[in-house]
Amino acid sequence: MAKKKTVKVTLVRSPIGTLPKHRLCLKGLGLRRMRQSVEVEDTPAVRGMINKINYMLAIEGER
Repeated sequence: MAKKKTVKVTLVRSPIGTLPKHRLCLKGLGLRRMRQSVEVEDTPAVRGMINKINYMLAIEGER
């Protein structure tokens, strides 16, 4: 079975004062607090969320 590609994202900027849709993107990625990291599957939907809130995230490459 082929391995699914993942991307590691870390929240580096506070969501306080951001747009409500941007906070929903954080929730969709599974990020709740500062410096929290999650590995998410590399799909077009996830890439869209990451691109929308890229100013709040640190992104590590594919795994």
